[in-house]
Amino acid sequence: MKLALNLSACAIALAAIATAPVYAQTQSDAADQASGSDEGTYDNNVIVVTAQGRAQALSDVPIAVSAIGAEQLQQSGTSDIRELNQLAPSLLVSSTGNEANGSARIRGIGTVGDNPGLESSVAVFIDGVYRSRSGNALSELGPIDRIEVLRGPQGTLGGRNSSAGMISITTAAPEFVFSGHASATYGNYDQLRLEGGINGPLSDTIAARIDGVYLKRDGFYNDVVNGTDVNNKDRYLVRGQLLFEPNDGLSVRVIGDYSKKDESCCAATFVQPEFAPLALRESGVLPNGNLSLDPFTRPQPGSPALTSVENPIIPVLLALGQNSNALTQSTFNRDIYVTPGRSYAGETEDFGGSIEVNAELGNLNLTSITGYREYSNFQASDTDYTQVDILYREPNKDAGAREFKTFTQELRLQGSAFDDKLDWLIGGFYANEKLETRDNIRFGTQYGAFAPCRIVNAVNPALASPTSTGCLSAGGRAALQAANGGAGAFGAATPLIFAGLDNLATINDKGTVLDVYNQKSENFAFFTHNIFHISDKLDLTLGLRYTNETKDFNAAFTNDNTMCPTQRALFTPLLGGPLGALAGGLIGLSCQGNSTSELDGVTLSDSRSENEFTGTAILSYKPTDDLLLYGSYSRGYKAGGFNLDRSALTSSTLANPALTGDTDNLQFDQETVNAFEIGAKYSTREFSLSVAAFRQQFDNFQLNTFNGSVFLVQNINACSTDLNGADIDADGTTGNCASDDVKYGVVAQGVELEASLNPVRHVNVSLGLTYTDTSYENDLVGRDTGEALDPALRLLPGDNLSNAPEITATASLSYTPPIGSSGLTGLFYVNARTTSDYNTGSDLLYGKEQDGFTLVNARIGIRGPDNKWAIEGWAQNLFNVNYSQVAFNTPFVASQQTYSAFLAEPRTYGITLRGQF
Repeated sequence: MKLALNLSACAIALAAIATAPVYAQTQSDAADQASGSDEGTYDNNVIVVTAQGRAQALSDVPIAVSAIGAEQLQQSGTSDIRELNQLAPSLLVSSTGNEANGSARIRGIGTVGDNPGLESSVAVFIDGVYRSRSGNALSELGPIDRIEVLRGPQGTLGGRNSSAGMISITTAAPEFVFSGHASATYGNYDQLRLEGGINGPLSDTIAARIDGVYLKRDGFYNDVVNGTDVNNKDRYLVRGQLLFEPNDGLSVRVIGDYSKKDESCCAATFVQPEFAPLALRESGVLPNGNLSLDPFTRPQPGSPALTSVENPIIPVLLALGQNSNALTQSTFNRDIYVTPGRSYAGETEDFGGSIEVNAELGNLNLTSITGYREYSNFQASDTDYTQVDILYREPNKDAGAREFKTFTQELRLQGSAFDDKLDWLIGGFYANEKLETRDNIRFGTQYGAFAPCRIVNAVNPALASPTSTGCLSAGGRAALQAANGGAGAFGAATPLIFAGLDNLATINDKGTVLDVYNQKSENFAFFTHNIFHISDKLDLTLGLRYTNETKDFNAAFTNDNTMCPTQRALFTPLLGGPLGALAGGLIGLSCQGNSTSELDGVTLSDSRSENEFTGTAILSYKPTDDLLLYGSYSRGYKAGGFNLDRSALTSSTLANPALTGDTDNLQFDQETVNAFEIGAKYSTREFSLSVAAFRQQFDNFQLNTFNGSVFLVQNINACSTDLNGADIDADGTTGNCASDDVKYGVVAQGVELEASLNPVRHVNVSLGLTYTDTSYENDLVGRDTGEALDPALRLLPGDNLSNAPEITATASLSYTPPIGSSGLTGLFYVNARTTSDYNTGSDLLYGKEQDGFTLVNARIGIRGPDNKWAIEGWAQNLFNVNYSQVAFNTPFVASQQTYSAFLAEPRTYGITLRGQF
């Protein structure tokens, strides 16, 4: 019912799909469109794209691609890739604990961005230059000429390999006509956005352009404790360009840009049942009479909320100073209660340059794109998202920091042979990427009061005394000592358990001083992409790519948590006995995430290398000039790498990572995909329709998920033989599979429909619908060696991936009528996106579900003659729909794990003034 209502709302909004034709610049010379230049154009209603490394009409490209031009981007208010969600139904862009962690998904496939060691499933290119991670593009883009969204694996062209798709952004280039533009926007949350630029010829052969954007806006969250706001915006971009065209056969474009963000991000609120009905305490009972509090068991209706005092961890938070409002208010009440003095302050710098050369060498066309970029980000955080000081990052240059230095070079040579029966292309790509991550995450000043209560709650929640040392009052200690007829609740080990709790209570403001990880990646590839014109109507496209990837890794640790080795020495002897679980809990909470002085001064190094062949084969047929039919196979690839997280050095915190830690545990294997697609495209001046049906099978799918304590990175495969439920139980030692029986573990399959209609002059309507079943196979395992699936992922088998709704519809309506004979024109634009239900947590735990919703944006305005000026009123999220980007396990806050959510933006609105000459 919710989906039906959402689809109705989408239809009423008359919104249309992101692939709506957009009328940008007109170029009447068809020969220019067929040239080797990378500059896509729009010839009247013909959209020209470069998805196959050549300028081609969109309707003639036998792959699934959406193209959005400058006018549609301006009307929709798109200023970074996240806003493309409204325009491309198969695309979803979201961000989590740091905007640098932004993740793009296509057809339900993407990489969670919290670990920079994982490359993006959806590669992002700006002006032909690869951006190291998709989160790097979550910033102002300035004037844009067009954006192409390629769906499915890109394993032949496109510079860097990608397993799910590619976003290619082309900014507005210099022109040999003197011109300028400026705009000013003011909106709610005290938003101020200024944009301007000037363009013109410096000579008959050189044109220059400079553009700038400044944006400042208050945050959506109100930090009640510290009297500040969070999730604000304070950023700017400057981009300068030169275009050198000495003759018709040579074009050189030089681009340099610099952008900076100085913002506080990203806060979260507790998930409540009014938003996620399954965010409830599980009511099972253990043999000892305690509640089982198992997050992997579906809770029963009517059970208490996870944030109620019926969850034993909640009274602990309250006793340690947590404001109860945070635990009872709506999920979408944006008042947050942060630890006093803690901050989400951060800074991002992104700059670089590129040189693109397009040259005609006789009958050949040469394209060279050289790029160098540097990107850096740090972000402080109250990392437990509560008012209790459990975990934090100090606001300095080492706070969850990442720095990329990337050099890329791409060369393409193309031409024709055999009387134009063969359109051939060969090329090469080289990338040298240096990545450094740094972290200063530490246990907070109240960790020693909080952590022992986790242990005491497991014994008997009634004994918990958070304000007492070790979470045990004198009366509680006496009761435990008097148990079993005076022998003690834990026998002879009772005093030792008391000592362990007291030791745990001393871990305050301890942990990482500085962890540094360095990874150098070198990638080179050779590729060929050839279109054989078998007849005037039948084409065969064959592409092949060879890629070599080498990664060198090193890490150095500084840590002052000396209590971890003390606890390990005390309790390791108990691990094999009846008190093993209790001893393991004391060690685990003392050494959480391998935060231990045993690693102080330790350095590690390793390297890995891989070689992959990828490619494509496409058979396309045009029975008429307006209709294209095609079928394709493609193989894609995403490089493996290193988990840049010390917690993965060992399989558990029970062992000393300095002695038993192995860098092999940090490695994850390359992801590959075999994709099959059939489609049709029909295009006339008044109407266009495209249909694609696809199936994509992923081997070694790379999954990154947070389990409440640490991030887990695991490859996902499936076993072709029945594991008899061993992949869905809590035992991590069962569920192995013979390596010969391992197969793909993730399948994305579905149908995409895209249509656009120009029923009358000045009106453009577009509609789109995507059905995608992106799900895990049954009988899941980890690596392709057949190792067992991590028990934290035991809800995955047979279910959909996170953030992968089965149905997504987008729509838009643009109406630009003349106003009498004044030369003025009106603007009415509305777009909408509706989705069905999905789970936002990568572990698919109950309580992280997002109900289906519809999001509507609108813009209305008046424009002067020849668009010399415009006044526009606009609204994003017009109906103020509440929804979350990602729900996650609130760090450490368990007896039964509670959840927090990174909320999406509320309604914003404002007015924009534009002018140009």
